[in-house]
Amino acid sequence: MTVLEVDLSFLFVIAVILIWFMIAYQFVLTVFGFINYVRSIKEKEDVDGRSFSYPSCSILIPAHNEEKVIGATIESMLKLDYPKKKLRIIVINDGSTDTTKKIIERYAKRDSRVELFNIPKGKGGKGKSRALNLGVKQAKSDIIAVYDADNTPEGNSLRYLVAQLLLNKELGGVIGKFRTVNKNHNMLTKFINVETLSFQSMLQAGRWQMHGIATLPGTNYVMWTSLIRELDGWDEEALTEDSELSIRIYEAGYKIKYIPYAITYEQEPQEWKVWIKQRMRWVRGNNYVVSKFLKHIPNFKNKRLAFDLLYTLALYYIFFAAIIISDFLFVLSGLSLVSISLPGPYTIVWIMAFFLFLFEIMLAISYDGEDSPGKIGLLILMYFTYCQLWIYIVLKAAYFEYIKKDQRIWDKTVRFDVTAADAQL
Repeated sequence: MTVLEVDLSFLFVIAVILIWFMIAYQFVLTVFGFINYVRSIKEKEDVDGRSFSYPSCSILIPAHNEEKVIGATIESMLKLDYPKKKLRIIVINDGSTDTTKKIIERYAKRDSRVELFNIPKGKGGKGKSRALNLGVKQAKSDIIAVYDADNTPEGNSLRYLVAQLLLNKELGGVIGKFRTVNKNHNMLTKFINVETLSFQSMLQAGRWQMHGIATLPGTNYVMWTSLIRELDGWDEEALTEDSELSIRIYEAGYKIKYIPYAITYEQEPQEWKVWIKQRMRWVRGNNYVVSKFLKHIPNFKNKRLAFDLLYTLALYYIFFAAIIISDFLFVLSGLSLVSISLPGPYTIVWIMAFFLFLFEIMLAISYDGEDSPGKIGLLILMYFTYCQLWIYIVLKAAYFEYIKKDQRIWDKTVRFDVTAADAQL
């Protein structure tokens, strides 16, 4: 056995161990996600059987050049099953240069619940956090709700979110589920649909059920207005302002609860270049959050939150490093350039990890009735294409963040018209 073979064998074992640890932990989260799904059915029935004195609520909708979607979004907000006298819909026009402002004005004239807030010239166009910080100053309500400009929530979504705030005084925020409205458009949107459903089943429902931890998703969530002001609003340096704020909410002594029955529908990227830009923003945003709080982890009041933040770091870098190593060795072995001479069924273990990946994803998407037999082929293709592209995203984000030290700039996701075929759910 050559020195090269010994070194590669060692790397192979490390990769297998890391991959198995991460996938096994995600499987545990998937199981807890199933428990959450079952309990949520009973919880929803309990909420439906109660009557509440709903507090005042202001919906904040940041909007920058959203003419293609803002009309449908406002329409859906006006259809929410929430006391009309208690609801304000504040649409924040963030320096739009298209017809966004005119569309908002048209709805504001039609319904007094709709309010246009124009960000003063020179203060806008600097990202979602800035828009929210300026918009929240206009709110005089007990509760703040946040929706993205492309969201169309179900009629009872807001009511369910607020009900949980009222029932659980330990909660600082409550988040719902988001579904992909254009999931049938092309292969990319099908991949994203599987990803988002899996993420929510594992890392939202599973973490909440297992650790009492969930993370603000950027849309379809509510918070006490007093709390967001106590925390001095959103961090305007954060590209993923939701993740950053989530940590501060927990450190302030509150929790964030996930409820899967408060549903909204949103657009997802239909082009790969748009997807790459969006995911780059997410990864760089999470890099910022980890670097901001990393040195404070030992002093976190919530030790499970500390573990969760370390898990985020592991998921992005340690797990992906293991994937890169295994892919590298898989290709070299397939070309007969190297051999892995180790006692034990390591190759079988590696293959079993892949099948566990398929099983846990199928289980995760089954909660939403998406687990048709045809999905297995989609998942296999997704693993060898979509999932591998995440390696490129993580490495590129690390390069811009830590080597090039490029300025963090908010990159707005491109919107488009949704056809009837795309919107079939």
